[in-house]
Amino acid sequence: MAGKFVIITAKNGEFTFNLKASNGEVVLTASETYTTMSACENGIASVKKNAAAHIEDQTKDEKQTNPKYELYKDKAGEFRFRLKAANGQNIGKSESYKAKASAKKGIASIAKNAPDAPIIVAEP
Repeated sequence: MAGKFVIITAKNGEFTFNLKASNGEVVLTASETYTTMSACENGIASVKKNAAAHIEDQTKDEKQTNPKYELYKDKAGEFRFRLKAANGQNIGKSESYKAKASAKKGIASIAKNAPDAPIIVAEP
């Protein structure tokens, strides 16, 4: 089974999305909620377009240009990443990982799954 984007409608009528890997795990969540389905679909298109971006490892004080994944340690000491588009806008974020290698596997999963992932609209 391939990965897929799942669009979720919030109770307030706004939209967000998750990218699920082929194993069903969420590897990326939208960085914002969208007021229209069209805007949410544009967010997904941006993830697909930027999925192969390079990694800026902020735990090593590296600097890369956009588009990029920013890999960093959160306040709890766990690893997270966010995907930034070419214009510098955050378009997706990860959950926390205990190991940096696991966060990098999450990024690799996005690069593999996002470009051709179908879009599914979840029932509210």
